[in-house]
Amino acid sequence: MEVISGIIEKITFRNEVNAYTVALLKTKDNPIVVVGTLPFINEGDSVELEGEYTVHATYGEQFKVQSFTQKTPENSAAILRYLSSGAIKGVGPTTATRLVEKFGADTLDIIQNHPEDMANLKGISLNKAMQIHEEYKKQYGVRDIMLMLSKYNIAPDKCVSIYRKFGANAIEIIKANPYALCEEGIDFSFDLVEEIAADYQFDMNSELRVSAGIEYVLRKNLYNGHTCLPRDKFVGVASKLLSAKDYVVEECCQRLIDCFRLSSEIIDGREFLSIPEYHSAEEHIAARLCSVKRFMNAAVTVDELEIQNVENHLGIKFEDLQRRAIFEAFESGILVLTGGPGTGKTTTLNAIIKLFENRNLNIELAAPTGRAAKRMTELTGKDAKTIHRMLEVEWGENDKPFFNRNEKNPLECDVIIVDESSMIDTLLFDNLLKALRLSCRIILVGDSDQLPSIGAGNVLSDILAADIFPSIRLRKVFRQASKSMIINNAHAIINGEKAQFNTPDTDCFFMKRADKYQAVDTVVSLITERLPNTYGVNPLTNIQVLCPSRMMETGTLNLNNVLQANLNPNSRDKHQMAYKGVYFREGDKVMQIKNNYDIMFKKDNGEYGSGVFNGDVGYITEIDIRANMLKVRFDDRVVTYFSEDLSQLELAYAITVHKSQGSEYDYVIIPLCEVPSRLVYRNLLYTAVTRAKKMLILVGDEGIWQAMVKNDKKTLRYTALQKFLKDNARETTF
Repeated sequence: MEVISGIIEKITFRNEVNAYTVALLKTKDNPIVVVGTLPFINEGDSVELEGEYTVHATYGEQFKVQSFTQKTPENSAAILRYLSSGAIKGVGPTTATRLVEKFGADTLDIIQNHPEDMANLKGISLNKAMQIHEEYKKQYGVRDIMLMLSKYNIAPDKCVSIYRKFGANAIEIIKANPYALCEEGIDFSFDLVEEIAADYQFDMNSELRVSAGIEYVLRKNLYNGHTCLPRDKFVGVASKLLSAKDYVVEECCQRLIDCFRLSSEIIDGREFLSIPEYHSAEEHIAARLCSVKRFMNAAVTVDELEIQNVENHLGIKFEDLQRRAIFEAFESGILVLTGGPGTGKTTTLNAIIKLFENRNLNIELAAPTGRAAKRMTELTGKDAKTIHRMLEVEWGENDKPFFNRNEKNPLECDVIIVDESSMIDTLLFDNLLKALRLSCRIILVGDSDQLPSIGAGNVLSDILAADIFPSIRLRKVFRQASKSMIINNAHAIINGEKAQFNTPDTDCFFMKRADKYQAVDTVVSLITERLPNTYGVNPLTNIQVLCPSRMMETGTLNLNNVLQANLNPNSRDKHQMAYKGVYFREGDKVMQIKNNYDIMFKKDNGEYGSGVFNGDVGYITEIDIRANMLKVRFDDRVVTYFSEDLSQLELAYAITVHKSQGSEYDYVIIPLCEVPSRLVYRNLLYTAVTRAKKMLILVGDEGIWQAMVKNDKKTLRYTALQKFLKDNARETTF
């Protein structure tokens, strides 16, 4: 870290939401462009900045600020210059002159501590004096928060969020209740707030602490997929975490319910607790879907002759369930179309699209991820978008996405078809429905046997389980698809049947390796030599290793290191950057592991845009050591990452099965050794197997395969959507 000081000569850009600022700093030597979170810094301010020099790919050398100190003007001339600059709202050159002439070097002290004295001056009422006082306090509010929390390494933008949430009294609020920092919009981790509270000797038995702990447990379980938790089970977990008595947690739960900070719902005679945002989202999803079903225009129909014409056009003959799905797409406002690989979902979908187009209806195709949208485009020949892109997502306050398409600005489509629906979480689906007109037909396509969404909720499974909308599950494996043992074995998994491997002319192999180290050696040999030499495939672009787990010898962490060493070893010709023990090297295959709506990219055609999403896979094309940055190519987009952005990237020679959802790969290798017991279940194996298009190779213990096939226990997710759907259906039945 370096320290520089000077005067802010010009502010060229400021984001009013998060205070990200680009400014020109006048120093004793040369002007310097500085960038970073600089709340309430104004032109003319004297500042001391701590940070590091970087080189931006477009804008050149910059000083990236990590922390700053705003120097208070010390003499009358400096104070006059500061106040005349407009730094304080309500104080212009005339008022500034009057104040400095009256109070001199004590002017800022008067503004901060004795504002009523300003009311003695001509043109300044007591009301205006108090407004100036409040504006001045705002200038130093964030700075004081930063000083207060400096020992905990809190970033400046977090301090801005605290000030925006609590205002000028933020410090007093934090001291009175450190657990306010856990609230939505600030979202400090409970463990960090426990540390802050201990430093202030906060009462560990306080109701404020217990209440914050209750909300923390509920929010933490969102990452496990639960939108709600049973109260009887929840109380014990929260009590243990907080070292509190059960009755204390019970009483706090009830008070949080009474003041609407928690929601309560009885499901099958059992009480469940949830964060209100998720309770409302599931209620809205249920009400909206049932409304679409109730009010759909039945005038748009299809007849047998039209279907026969499509059959003739495509040169096929639909089987009975495909034909029924086509009819339901027209007769019903909502259709759920599911089925495993090779059962004709795409053929059915293309027929439905063709028939809707014949009526000049506006059709939108969408998918939860960029990979799934790209695949949908390839299969249908129609442009498909990610749901985020379709809803015109932007990055709002508190680092939360908001969507420009909503109830007030709905999509214009008459029909929306959403593929890979099993991957849609509760909040995303809720926002999608808000952006659809009531007259819009909804067709959800997916495979209900795959893993549920990464985000909280179990939307597709809950809709199917409610059994109030038409749902067609295609089961027949068509003749061409039946030649693939990958597809046959996928269906064998779902049916709990024995799989077939290593048969003549097969595309499905099991290489038995009882020893985990032998399994690793075999995976390396397959991806570096055997498959490339035998089939002429590119080990980076055509082969993907899918692991059930991140941990142990055959997990992604170890395999990525081993495969990187073999496929892209360190050399003098390649630059590399280190981040927390991981080396990123030119030529590496990498994955984005979180949604970033702000990060900029440049397309090959010269267009600029923003947004890289969780699960996008690309390749490092360039590393600039001096600028502390690297470039990653994602298909036709190139994204620039700086050193602090590297937490968003992982090596992707091997990825988890969960991260592979929505993708397909020509050659898939799955190591099955030392799989944690919590991951030994059927849906995980099925999802992994169905990612392979041309060849599937399993390496390891066949007993683990058999155990996964036998375990049909699906991942438990507590949700309320199914209950709300059934309630709405009953209310509208006469």
